[in-house]
Amino acid sequence: MSSRAALRLRTLQGHLGSPELVWTQGWLQTLIPVPLMAQGRGMESVSSPLTTHVLDTVSGLPAQGLCLRLSRLEDHGQQWTELRKSYTNPDGRCPGLLPPGQVKTGTYKLSFDTEGYWKERGQESFYPYVEVVFTITNETHKFHVPLLLSPWSYTTYRGS
Repeated sequence: MSSRAALRLRTLQGHLGSPELVWTQGWLQTLIPVPLMAQGRGMESVSSPLTTHVLDTVSGLPAQGLCLRLSRLEDHGQQWTELRKSYTNPDGRCPGLLPPGQVKTGTYKLSFDTEGYWKERGQESFYPYVEVVFTITNETHKFHVPLLLSPWSYTTYRGS
């Protein structure tokens, strides 16, 4: 395996908290499981009820530096109110999107600036932005909105 591929594999392992992997005679083999907590990293910021995780499916790595905005639909006039603007961290996450106590039932939108992200990487893209609109009906639940991203497609779902 090339040194570039080995570096990419180690970087991905670190982000995902996956088992130690080695490339042996053309096969990827598991050596020792290394849980995320053993690496000194937890998941998101302390008990944020809303989280996201963006993965760049072209590189196979977290999408670091992606600008996103969280908005809530207000009843009066059907206007979106921006609650937060932030950027994904090196892990492709955005901790503390909606601090505990600020969750209200209603309709929310995560808007991801995909055009800016791909332009910074010298890549043309089809979607200038991705908007994920979802409803929170229970203020005590946690909500995770992953985004798998390429210049030509995206996938999202309600995560756990």
